[in-house]
Amino acid sequence: MTTSQELPSLKGAQPTVLRLSPLLRELQTSGAVCRVRTPAGDEGWLVTRHAELKELLRDERLARAHPDPANAPRYVHNPFLDMLVSDDAEVARKLHSETRAMLTPNFSARRVLNMRPKVEAIAETVLESFIAQGPPADLQSGFSMPFSLAVLGELIGVPAEDRELLARLLSQMGGLDDPDTVQDGQQDLFGYLVELAGRRRADPGDDVISRLCVKEPSDARIGPVAAGVLFAGLEAVASHIDLGVMLFGIHPDQLAAAMADPKVMAGAVEEILRSAKAGGSVLPRYATEDVEIGGVTIRFGELVLLDFTLSNFDTRVFDDPELFDITRSPNAHLTFGHGMWHCIGAPLARMQLRTAYTLLFTRLPGLRLARPVEELQVLGGRLSAGITEVPVTW
Repeated sequence: MTTSQELPSLKGAQPTVLRLSPLLRELQTSGAVCRVRTPAGDEGWLVTRHAELKELLRDERLARAHPDPANAPRYVHNPFLDMLVSDDAEVARKLHSETRAMLTPNFSARRVLNMRPKVEAIAETVLESFIAQGPPADLQSGFSMPFSLAVLGELIGVPAEDRELLARLLSQMGGLDDPDTVQDGQQDLFGYLVELAGRRRADPGDDVISRLCVKEPSDARIGPVAAGVLFAGLEAVASHIDLGVMLFGIHPDQLAAAMADPKVMAGAVEEILRSAKAGGSVLPRYATEDVEIGGVTIRFGELVLLDFTLSNFDTRVFDDPELFDITRSPNAHLTFGHGMWHCIGAPLARMQLRTAYTLLFTRLPGLRLARPVEELQVLGGRLSAGITEVPVTW
């Protein structure tokens, strides 16, 4: 039997740009659910394949709950993730259900459609500033992050003058292995959002916080909920803009096809979502009962790592999964999760990506990387594995 000392360590699965790490590929080949050592040094189960991940995303025996949260095995060391773990599984499930019910109406198809003109206007404004810098420029800091931040700020109800502060606090909160700094960022962010909820309650607008104020009497409850939306959406959209531009640059024929037909562009967005982040987008959960799946038994209290993006490279579901193909159909990727863990912001994220790619390559048809993809690096020491910088020219 494999001992804990022999477990494959996810620290060895260093993220690389647009490529699946050899360790993750090997783990997926060896089993659907693999015992691993986490980056925090604890033991857990990594779910590597599509069918098993989809099944577990529907399984209510997994939750943000552990009988002893302070000593629960961890994926990474981050106080924000720790704060989300309850010692009562029923309380955790109820809180998750209530939070989804609070937020879901804010991301209805009609609301997202109504946001489209505003999103397009934001993209135009940000792009004008980006172009004014002149090439070469950093796509990540010059367009992708400011665009994502401005859309989220508009959605949530954060005034434009406060958004740079918001970005700093979110970045601080997403750090690893420096709990004091993360804790300070978390407290400052929650404090800011609670104060903002008080302002919106007195002077409401057409934004998420104002609408939450109608249903939720406690500003203290609204702050963490808004923080969760911001934390989930900011870097995820920004990094996919960066990665999509890279993929289109590598595949100019597919870029031309996407730019010629909005339906093809919609398919391209799905393929970018499927293939751009090759593993490492992990949702940590705990078994609240014993769970048998994939030929193993996950015991009560054990850590389960649900990797949304590794499953998108499962050859049992996707033919030649490392091939970028915007005509891939069907494309049943799990990047946005599934079931009770499906991302409620997925429609808005899709619209942001379509808007960004279409505008960037319309205004800058010669947009391309200024350095080879192989020289780009994934930002380490953070919950979200974005790119440190994306130098481009046009």
